[in-house]
Amino acid sequence: MGHDHRHHGEERIASAFWINLIFSVIEIAGGFMTNSISILSDALHDLGDSLSLGMAWYFQKVSKKKRDDKYTYGYRRFTLLGAVINAVILLSGSLLIITTAIPRMANPQPTHSVGMIVLAILGISFNGLAYFRLSHGHSHNEKVVSLHLLEDVLGWVAVLMGGAIIHFTGWFIIDPILSILIAGFIIFNVFRHIRSSWRILLQGIPSHFPSREVSRILSSHDDVISFHDLHLWSMDGENGILTVHIVIDADTPIQKRRTIKDQIQQSMMKIGIDHCTIEIEHPSEHCVLKSH
Repeated sequence: MGHDHRHHGEERIASAFWINLIFSVIEIAGGFMTNSISILSDALHDLGDSLSLGMAWYFQKVSKKKRDDKYTYGYRRFTLLGAVINAVILLSGSLLIITTAIPRMANPQPTHSVGMIVLAILGISFNGLAYFRLSHGHSHNEKVVSLHLLEDVLGWVAVLMGGAIIHFTGWFIIDPILSILIAGFIIFNVFRHIRSSWRILLQGIPSHFPSREVSRILSSHDDVISFHDLHLWSMDGENGILTVHIVIDADTPIQKRRTIKDQIQQSMMKIGIDHCTIEIEHPSEHCVLKSH
């Protein structure tokens, strides 16, 4: 199932990459033709997204490699690396948009409103299609990239409204105002997702992981007296990893111990914890990790 998710994830990212790249070229030409800073800014944004999608595509392919002597947990975390790089690129592009748009606030320049409207409709169509392709993704990489595309769609909706306002009122200052608003919205979401990715990179428990359910499963098992040194993290925000020491009765037969471990591992897999390492101890044993 995991391999199937990653295969389809690669296909979704690849199609989104080509859709975004083709439209970026159209958008750059349209931005110069309409003299619209909001469209040129979004063109830069989309070029950054195309680079991000290209890297995401590459990292998604790398993540399918099986574990080896270099990476004993496999290559799944490479998708997360792609998500972090994408977020940094998006943040840099947004800051450039703001620094370009601010001077135009003081000196608004005429823009071709009808051209803005036409490009906005194309932008909603292209980015909407790319977002739809990625919205069914499962990896952290796909989720971050799909957010970029959703922001693009919302940005083009704003450009469409701005173009209509300029067309009927002649208020050219709307163009740089839109650029700053779109960039501010993007920066807000980038920081939110960088924080989420950073938490996973630092081996914190992903916010959507059922950590309380993990404790409940261990506490409710009839043969488990207690547990300690529990560590729960994820390689990519999707697949969970658990290590834990459980204490059971010293007289428990070897076959029964294996059954206990199997039962716990099966229960964990049901809640998305795919990799479990369980250490069995007896009540009289002294574990040096228990106090850590």
